[in-house]
Amino acid sequence: MLKLWKKKPQENAAQPAAPAATAEAAASATARNWRERLAGSGFARGVAALFNRNAHLDDTLLDELETTLIGADVGVATASALVEDLRQRMHRREFADASALLDALRAALLALLVPVAQPLQPTGPSPFVVLVVGVNGVGKTTTIGKLARRWRDEGREVLLAAGDTFRAAAVAQLQAWGERNQVAVISQGQGADAASVIYDALQAARARGVDVLIADTAGRLHTQGGLMDELSKIRRVLGKLDPAAPHEVLLVIDGTTGQNAISQVRLFRAAAGVSGLVVTKLDGSAKGGVVFALAREFGLPIRYVGLGETATDLRTFDPQAFVDGLLPERRGAG
Repeated sequence: MLKLWKKKPQENAAQPAAPAATAEAAASATARNWRERLAGSGFARGVAALFNRNAHLDDTLLDELETTLIGADVGVATASALVEDLRQRMHRREFADASALLDALRAALLALLVPVAQPLQPTGPSPFVVLVVGVNGVGKTTTIGKLARRWRDEGREVLLAAGDTFRAAAVAQLQAWGERNQVAVISQGQGADAASVIYDALQAARARGVDVLIADTAGRLHTQGGLMDELSKIRRVLGKLDPAAPHEVLLVIDGTTGQNAISQVRLFRAAAGVSGLVVTKLDGSAKGGVVFALAREFGLPIRYVGLGETATDLRTFDPQAFVDGLLPERRGAG
């Protein structure tokens, strides 16, 4: 078994506050980084192209904006609501030109996301149990590895539970992440009962005084009744040791999924009591707009987004940086 790792207390000592100029420079660098990662998304390219070729503020521009948003996976209901509000404001002459409309769009998109930008703080009960769920191929195990690295770097003792006993090599993949991050993994091998594995891991976490237990689960289609029932069983079994566990159920969504993400959230929430979302692969071919649809439809906290392959590319969701990364800085830019 791997040795659990913990930072020395003095490494977590508070640092002096950064001067305003330094903080402003850091914020600017963060914004540039998000913009670079999101620049290739269908949302960013579509909106930039739309405002570049339309200098006149009129209903045609708004019609094209609605089409662009729908094509970027924002969804029909969300796109229609956004554009209808902008249309009414345009007719009240609140916008002087297309640039003012772009600013209003930025504000409206941000208003959708601010309420769901709720970072996950694995504090309070010890161990804090995080159950990670999702369909096959969304990056569940990779997300767990990145979370383990993040929380280990914050000085927390982390334990992983290899509850994906259905997929070949899933246990080995999680063990590889554990070795890389100097975090122990509790496992029983492929074909074992997932609830039993996670139950044993919680017992081990309590015995060792671990701060955070992160449990992997089998990737499953949201239409697979048997595997979805297994999630309910895991919750019941954990409740025998800790009635409050799991303390967080993270649903990992692939950002390239589009509107299918809506049905995934609806069914996983019913089966597992989803309490937070992670949206991955937003730096690739994802259109990006599904984040707005999820926020409007469910109001569930968006804890993290994936903007790259490395461990540090799992970012705490920042709605300002996300919106600014998708929209051109001004009309004619991008």
